[in-house]
Amino acid sequence: MLIALVGLSIALAGCSHPDRGPVVPYTDTERAQPLGIPNLRFYADGDPAPMIEEATRALAREKAALQAAGQSIAQLPPAYYLAVSGGGDNGAFGAGLMIGWTATGTRPSFKMVTGVSTGALIAPFAFLGPDHDAELREVYTTLTPDRIFRRRSLAAALFNDAMADTTPLAEVIAKYANQQMFDEIGREYDKGRLLLIGTTDLDAQRPVIWNIGALATSGHPKALDLFRKILRASSAIPGAFEPVLLDVEIDGRKYQEMHVDGGAIAQLFLYPPTIEVGQVGVERRRIAYIIRNSRLDPDHAQTERRTINIASRAISTMLAASGQNDVMRTYFVSRRDGVDYNLAYIGADFSADRPGEFDPVYMQALFDYGYREIRDGRAWHKVPPGLRAARARRADTSAGDQQDGRTQ
Repeated sequence: MLIALVGLSIALAGCSHPDRGPVVPYTDTERAQPLGIPNLRFYADGDPAPMIEEATRALAREKAALQAAGQSIAQLPPAYYLAVSGGGDNGAFGAGLMIGWTATGTRPSFKMVTGVSTGALIAPFAFLGPDHDAELREVYTTLTPDRIFRRRSLAAALFNDAMADTTPLAEVIAKYANQQMFDEIGREYDKGRLLLIGTTDLDAQRPVIWNIGALATSGHPKALDLFRKILRASSAIPGAFEPVLLDVEIDGRKYQEMHVDGGAIAQLFLYPPTIEVGQVGVERRRIAYIIRNSRLDPDHAQTERRTINIASRAISTMLAASGQNDVMRTYFVSRRDGVDYNLAYIGADFSADRPGEFDPVYMQALFDYGYREIRDGRAWHKVPPGLRAARARRADTSAGDQQDGRTQ
């Protein structure tokens, strides 16, 4: 037994793992500017001033665009916000909802769109509008596992950076996130609209918000490649999908940042809670739409008494709780700031079988469900379900107390 353990130790010591460049020193995290673009990204847990400044500049561009179109800026039109969450293949729900929304004739043009993970893949299509519905439908109804990843051997758990190679996903991203899309994003940015994508800087353990319009208008020759890397990074489920390494330079020294799924910190975001929309300094009606590509009711199941099953179940439970907290956070921040809140999520009435990740039959069923939900007027909820249930209980208790008072 001892000889076997020694042999295993020698074998492991001789095995290599993927290399990477030096990490950015923690004190220099915010000094690192990929491609030298100063307003390319923001840290959601940092000083809100840079994001407020960017919002102020966006407002100035919006006013200029309205005036150029012969419209008055005395009373600004409503500002519509859209936040699309992560959820893997459950993104088919959000895709179906967006396309069904177009069919109703009520889908607005969004002042700001944010996306995380699968929501990051939906966000550019949603930002650019109904003209891109056909591509969005194609992405979420024709994908198969082999177009997303290639499985690696179990040894990848020890000697590689993920259990799957996501080169196929990179190819899908490159097909749709092309120069034409990038240029369109830049033109909309010039009109004062914002497309924001969330990733997680794994080295610094910080949430990063990428300002895609600023990247698109930078004119940098590597801008399109970075856009694609950001989309891939936002979808990089830690441990399952490869992380994305981004090159940065500080004072002439080169470093690499490791970025993964934005959902490692927040599965959706509207804007950081440290920002109050009134700080931008303009009165207008604001309406937020939140798409949660997941269910919000408990996924009850018997857990086998095995280490891997218990660990897997615990992780899924933590992710579910994190997603629910994100929904609640956006609700309370919206209420604080007087933003009209609307939430869509996969209801308990959706019961299609899910035989495996990115199963096309499952995704088509979920796409159709999202389409029907908004077509039939059932998609949007003013209050998260947990809070709605609590309010209903309080209302029932109050009514019961009043009834008791009348009968005494």
